[in-house]
Amino acid sequence: MIEESARALRAELLDVHRLRLVETAAPRLTPEERVAMNQVWDDLVRDNPSFFDGPVLVCAGTRREGPDELTVSWVRTTYRHFALRRVPFSTSWLPSFFVAVLQPADDGRLLVGRMSNSTAAPGRWQLPGGSLEPPEGDEPLDTRALHRHAARELIEETGVDTPADELTLWNVTRSGNGSIGVLFRAPSLPAARLRERFEAMAAAERAQGREPELDDIALIHSTARLPLLVGPHADHLEPIVRRYEVS
Repeated sequence: MIEESARALRAELLDVHRLRLVETAAPRLTPEERVAMNQVWDDLVRDNPSFFDGPVLVCAGTRREGPDELTVSWVRTTYRHFALRRVPFSTSWLPSFFVAVLQPADDGRLLVGRMSNSTAAPGRWQLPGGSLEPPEGDEPLDTRALHRHAARELIEETGVDTPADELTLWNVTRSGNGSIGVLFRAPSLPAARLRERFEAMAAAERAQGREPELDDIALIHSTARLPLLVGPHADHLEPIVRRYEVS
C-alpha cells in the first residue's frame, strides 16, 4: 500500500459491530490524472521492484445505518490506484479498505508487527493485516469473506493459523486519510507460541528467497509501551491499543 503524506486527519474507532458491503463504480480519471498516476507508479516500481499491480479493493464511502451498523461502498481497482495519493491535483483517489487482526497473548499483551523493507511502509508498526482483494468468481464480498481474508493475513504475516470462524468482529477504524479497516480479534495464545510461529514463518519465507512482510513482532500491554516501538506507527494503532486496554 502506498502511503499518503497529506490530507491527514485523526484516526478514530467507529464503534461498529455490523457491516453492509456494497460494490459501486470507480470514479473516472481525467487524462491528466491517468498520466500522472502511471508516472508515479513506474517511479515507485523502479525504486522497489517488489511492488505489483494486482487487484485490490478501495473504499468509495461510508454511511451510518444505525448506532452500531455501517454501510461501506467499495470499488474494484489495482494497486496502481494508490499512486494517485501522490498526485497533488488528483480528485479521484480513494482510500484503502483493509482488515487487521488483534492477536492477544494469554498474558493480555497484544501482538504488533514491524513492516519489512520490501513493503511500501518499511519500519512501520501496525497490527497484522492488509488491503482487501476482490472476491473470486461469483463469490460475494460479505463479512464471511472478510473473516477469511483476515485469517489469511494473520497466517501469512505471523504464522498463526487460526480458522476464520474463530475470529470475532471487534470494531471498525477510520484512518487519518479516510481508509476503512475492519478489525477482528483472534483467540489468545501463549506468548512463546506466538514468537515460535512467527520465527518459523519468517525462516520459511527467507529460505524461499522472500522477505516476510513483517520483519519483527512485539507484545505490548498498553499505549505506554508504544514509544518503545522505534519507527513510524500506523495512525490507527494508538486508538486501537487504547481501546484494547479497557476492553
